[in-house]
Parts: sequence; C-alpha cells; structure tokens
Amino acid sequence: MNAGAPFSALPIAWSQPWLEPWRETGQCVAQNIAGGAPIHDALNQQQAGVPRFVPQSALPPGHAYEQFISETGAVPTRNNLHDFFNGLCWLRFPETKKKLNQLQASEIASAGVTPLRGPVRDALTVFDENAAFLQAPQPLWDALLARDWLRLFVDLRPLWQQAQLVLFGHALLEKLLDPRKTITAHVYRAQPAMNSIAKLDAWVAQDLSAGKLAGKPFTPLPVLGVPGWCAENENFSFYDDSSVFRPRSAGARRKTRVVGCGET
Repeated sequence: MNAGAPFSALPIAWSQPWLEPWRETGQCVAQNIAGGAPIHDALNQQQAGVPRFVPQSALPPGHAYEQFISETGAVPTRNNLHDFFNGLCWLRFPETKKKLNQLQASEIASAGVTPLRGPVRDALTVFDENAAFLQAPQPLWDALLARDWLRLFVDLRPLWQQAQLVLFGHALLEKLLDPRKTITAHVYRAQPAMNSIAKLDAWVAQDLSAGKLAGKPFTPLPVLGVPGWCAENENFSFYDDSSVFRPRSAGARRKTRVVGCGET
C-alpha cells in the first residue's frame, strides 16, 4: 500500500490479531469519518486536551512538522489512512508520542532542519513509523537477536504463549491493511509485566532517550511469522523463504548488542 492512501482505500479488518487491540477506538473514529467528519475532528471527539488534531493546512509553509507540534500541542492531520493511524497512536500511546516529539524537537533546535537527519532523528523516525514492543521470555529474545528463525518460530513455538507483541508504528499498521510476508517491524524490547497499555506507554516514554536511540535499540521481526498471526505459518515451510527470514550477517554479529529493557 502507498503511504498517504485515502481513508476509504481499503476496508479495515479489525478482527486481525494486530488490529484487534485498536478496534474499540479505531471503529469509533472510522464511524465518525464515515459520517462525514474530517479525520482531525473524528480524532478530537475521542479525547479532550493535548494533543489537538488540526487540519494539515494549519501547518505553516516551511515550518517543521515536529517543531509545530512541540510549540502548539496540535498535530496536523491529513485525510488519509497514514494520518488516521498516526492519530490512533497518539490516542493509545500519548506519553510515548509526546516523548518522541520532545526528542525530535530537541534535535531540530540544536541542529536545525537539514537534508541529513542524523542518527537520532533517523532512529526516531524509524521508531515512530515502524516500531513494535515485544515482551517475551529470554530464549525467544536470544533466538530473535541471532535471527535463528526456525528456533524462534518452530522449536520455541510454545513459548510464544508467554509473549506479547504490541504494534506501535503507524506506517506499520497501515501496511498491514494489506498483509504480506515481507512486512517487518523494528522491535523494541519492553519490560516484562507491563499488563496494560497505559503502563507500557509510561514505561517506554521514560525509557527512551536520544542516546539510546542513537544506538538503534531495535531488531527486525517479520510480523506474519508470529504464531497465530498468519494461518500459513502453521506449515513450517513458511519460514524457508530466505528473502524474508534472512540470516544474521557476519557484520551484524560483530556489532554491539541490541540494548535491552532498562539498559542504557
């Protein structure tokens, strides 16, 4: 799917495992849009206070998007699927979204808006667009970091009952409206025992920092490989596709380990 597709471009299958947690709020917003409300108004009907959602035309020409949000507490919003999911992320993870915006605004204030974003702003953008949070037993993490896909998804399959994968990136959610095996999340390790979205949101917001993000503290996960997320992966030949389930390169093995929960 092309980013920025009109809101009505595809039906939204809220029963899919990756969208089910978003169903309650998402359906309410979608129904208001179907009734004629622009997306920013439909989002505002779900909450009061900051952030406010405003039409894209409220963003002055040449003004940086993240800087505008930081200065005004208002999120410019287009009438498309990409910004629909971005708005849902603000509603569901307000503290994490605020922290990402604060970090972006701080980077812009210190370096300005330049063609090259730099490692922190690059990582912030990847996180905002494509991150997912994973709480999982250590053996699953070891297999994921090693990109030992057969061990991760076949040998250790029963352990996934003790794991929880929560999607965050709005571009990731949009892409999954048209699910394909190649869709990959950038996974951030969440602290165990986060038994509510509010607690997870607060913890991630506290855990994130410019220094941590500069080290790219996430690892790739083809999300349709997750047990229960795709009927086709019940046949383990699903994981034989090396164009998707790629081995870890020798160069990657020599790099610094991915930062785990609570580490800096």
